[in-house]
Amino acid sequence: MLQQSPDEVQLIIEQGGVVAYPTEAVYGLGCDPDNDEAITRLLALKRRPWQKGLILVASEYKQLLPYIDEDKLTDEQLDRVFAKWPGPFTFIMPIKPGISNLLCGSFNSIAVRVSSHPTIQALCQLTGKPLVSTSANHAGEPPALSAAEIGATFAGEIDALVAGSLGEERKPSTIIDAISGKVLR
Repeated sequence: MLQQSPDEVQLIIEQGGVVAYPTEAVYGLGCDPDNDEAITRLLALKRRPWQKGLILVASEYKQLLPYIDEDKLTDEQLDRVFAKWPGPFTFIMPIKPGISNLLCGSFNSIAVRVSSHPTIQALCQLTGKPLVSTSANHAGEPPALSAAEIGATFAGEIDALVAGSLGEERKPSTIIDAISGKVLR
């Protein structure tokens, strides 16, 4: 499977494509969070029920503001979040009304992360928004750790594979409830 640069992949994402890209720990599958058709396709590829919700990854906090209800978080709660970002920490935050159920699943919250990974940073800067992010695997299978594994699992099904290397983490991001501070994973 041919690997492409973030510049080449930007248009694919903007046109509703589903892409694979390296993250801090594993390869991820992503798409435009404002395109329900792309999200539905991503969920079908992954064989993941919509009710579980998805993560959004961003290059900076302000990209997440259209999706989270910041008014429901205190300054102290936000300070705890900002102390961990950018990095491999995903926070569960209140979701803004009207956000697609495909993103939040059956919850009134959404999982969000400001990533320090250079490939994710580049993709989010180029598109000007966060990306939907979920591990690149079929539900219940181990996540892909190489471009070869992406090709074996999703050949002909995804629209692009973004070139880059995995980060130093070898475990999924830590998930923390932004309101309570409780570590969920």
